[in-house]
Amino acid sequence: MHILIAPDSFKESLPALEVAKAIKRGLAKSLPQADFELFPIGDGGEGTLQALALGLHLEKSSQKVTGPFGQPQTVEYAYKDDLAVFEMAAVTGLETIPEEQRDPLLISNQGIGELIVFLAQQGIKKLMIGVGGSSTNDGGIGMAAGLGYEFFDKQGKKLKAIGANLSQVAYISDCKVSPLIKDMEVTVITDVTNFLCGPKGATYVFGPQKGLPQDSLQAADQAMAAFYQLAAPNLLNVAGAGAGGGMAAGLVAFAGGRIISGIDAILDILDFDQRVKNADIVIVGEGRMDRQSLSGKAPVGLARRTPQGIPVIAICGSLSDDLPDFPTANIQAAFPIISKVDSLENTLADARFNLERTARNIGNLLSLTIKKARSCKTD
Repeated sequence: MHILIAPDSFKESLPALEVAKAIKRGLAKSLPQADFELFPIGDGGEGTLQALALGLHLEKSSQKVTGPFGQPQTVEYAYKDDLAVFEMAAVTGLETIPEEQRDPLLISNQGIGELIVFLAQQGIKKLMIGVGGSSTNDGGIGMAAGLGYEFFDKQGKKLKAIGANLSQVAYISDCKVSPLIKDMEVTVITDVTNFLCGPKGATYVFGPQKGLPQDSLQAADQAMAAFYQLAAPNLLNVAGAGAGGGMAAGLVAFAGGRIISGIDAILDILDFDQRVKNADIVIVGEGRMDRQSLSGKAPVGLARRTPQGIPVIAICGSLSDDLPDFPTANIQAAFPIISKVDSLENTLADARFNLERTARNIGNLLSLTIKKARSCKTD
């Protein structure tokens, strides 16, 4: 039996590779004769760098840039020849920001632009950036400042490049932007299809979970719309432009980027369609599976591309009440790993153990099925 283990990361708990390893350990205890292929994935958010680094055999390195509050911060990236990959979340990821400091209009994305410039100076011509898991709602203005763009108000005063100042921007200067940026092919990997503005846009959908109060949503959304009426009006109607608090739009407008759907792009790059043909069972997973997952998040996107006849099982941190009954979205069954009521801190800390235990129990069921099938053939 060949089992393909292809989970996403469990946010604020375990990276995708560690999730895959824990699942393998559990299954191997029940199915010692099985062979396993670890295929950790990401769809633009956390885990994208690791998935692409493993799949494309990239080397890892790091660079110091400006952090979310102006402090120096070391950011990891992966590269090979003239290709490089990094995640927005490595600079301003939501899980790295203490709750008392979460304000998506004040956190700076300048370091993202600085990293792009650095990579261009190193000879990188092709750049992939995952924009999921962000803590900001700035339309990419901070990243643009890191590239060298400057923003001014009606009085000609230079503005700090943060989301809180979007509505004040009256003039944009590109005089200090490095010409090397124009030679780069920037691919923006998104894990959502939201537009920039409106009820299903970046601000209304993701702002609250990043710390934006309900009574600030309308003003922030209007500021985003006003900024893009000036910077790039065509992006107001582009699906996916709202990813990363509008970072996807910013990378298109200021770095010449191209937006692609996260999970499908990752699966294409990693040759999933060919690799899955050898699988007897596919295991997917994420920290919390809910109805939003069904819109194309990593586990569901992968399950839908798995050929009919190959069972797909999901192992998740938890399952939301808004999910339909399984089977659904080509996933035959889904199992939460939480075994008892406990604090969030303890639950996250126990993820490895809970994953391994759940996988072992699933393996026990699969083992019974195998034994029954063999018995039937013997009879």
